[in-house]
Amino acid sequence: MNTPETTAATVGRTDWHECRVMLPAPHNWLVLDLTAEKPEEWARAAADEHFSADDTPADWREAFAEDVLWYWAVAARQKALCAAVLAPQDGGVAAFYCVRELGGVPAESLRLDVLRAEAEAAEGPFFRPPEITEVELPLGAALRVHRLEPTDPEADSGNVLEGVAHYVLPRAYPTALECRLLWGALGLGEELGKMADELANSVRLV
Repeated sequence: MNTPETTAATVGRTDWHECRVMLPAPHNWLVLDLTAEKPEEWARAAADEHFSADDTPADWREAFAEDVLWYWAVAARQKALCAAVLAPQDGGVAAFYCVRELGGVPAESLRLDVLRAEAEAAEGPFFRPPEITEVELPLGAALRVHRLEPTDPEADSGNVLEGVAHYVLPRAYPTALECRLLWGALGLGEELGKMADELANSVRLV
């Protein structure tokens, strides 16, 4: 990811090389460097740069670095193509955005009805039935899923956040992508839901 356009690493199973996402208000986003060989050092450096005042309490910097490193680990574990956190200058992490390729999906299952069935059958913890709609993105047909979900569905612990995920079937490639925005401030649901749509509409494979 770069700003204002974020770029992913090369993916081997397809003939496209980069996943690009346009970040709205890019100065409020921190792109996660998923190529970092020493993520702890990268997270601490990112925290130092994030806080503009020299007298920012050390525990604020440390807490921010720990949060960023946690999301970095989530993205790395899911083999994300690209990821970023919404974090206005001198503030904490407000939201997490991640784009990943859904691996192991048979060609015959690359259909919206199959994705819908899986979304409806997904286990929680969810506090209400998901809101599922079909949408058309520049990249291809997609399923938009709005629900309360865990920060990391593949982990045994973590906070339950509100999230909007777009499961996209790129018309030019035999694959499926998950483009997901998660946030903790439930009162910002409408605003961040629109942001999730904006982000998903900007995703390109090149």
